[in-house]
Amino acid sequence: MGILLQAVDSVQRAANAVQGSDKSISLFSLLQQGGWIMYPLYLLFAAALFVFFERLIAIRNASKIDNNFMNIIRDNIITGNISAARALAKNTNNPVARIIDKGLQRIGKPIDSIEKSMENVGKLEMYKMEKNLSILSLIAGIAPMFGFLGTIVGMVQLFYSIASTGELTLNGIAGGIYTKMITSATGLIIGLIAYVGHNYLTTQIDKTAYKMEAASAEFLDILQEPTR
Repeated sequence: MGILLQAVDSVQRAANAVQGSDKSISLFSLLQQGGWIMYPLYLLFAAALFVFFERLIAIRNASKIDNNFMNIIRDNIITGNISAARALAKNTNNPVARIIDKGLQRIGKPIDSIEKSMENVGKLEMYKMEKNLSILSLIAGIAPMFGFLGTIVGMVQLFYSIASTGELTLNGIAGGIYTKMITSATGLIIGLIAYVGHNYLTTQIDKTAYKMEAASAEFLDILQEPTR
């Protein structure tokens, strides 16, 4: 009975302490509670943002192409003005133009040879667009692990302190646990941001790849049309 009363008294004191404390806390102050493990998480977050926006700009630039580009290429090929078609392709800075330029260089050779050359350029352009995407995938995987590591280290420190001092209060334990969980929450949020960013960029690359395939197929069809 005495033990029960002591437990009830401890719970009451902890509740009174919580009610008497300031319930609002700034985000910056909250993050500071995470300890040294937060610094690697900050670096991972900065790297994820840099890679995402750098790749986003590069992919958007690669996907931009004039709607009349293939029409002009077709007219020049049909009229036999290959040099004008090549000049247009060379002066257009995107993957589709570089694929078409490679096809124009191979005009006169078998269709299979032309198609193979264009496919090789297409693979190279895909590699360029996918560059550094693996970094986002890596961050999505290791950021939650870093956060969890911070929580584990914090919990070990908390229980070691309890074992060393012999002080066991609900207020102390609750405060120690919630501060150590900050790293796990931060790691999960960073990992989620990196994961969503990776999938979004992959979708944009797939759209650009479709444009490249459509342009290649159209170009091969043009080559089989009769010249004027």
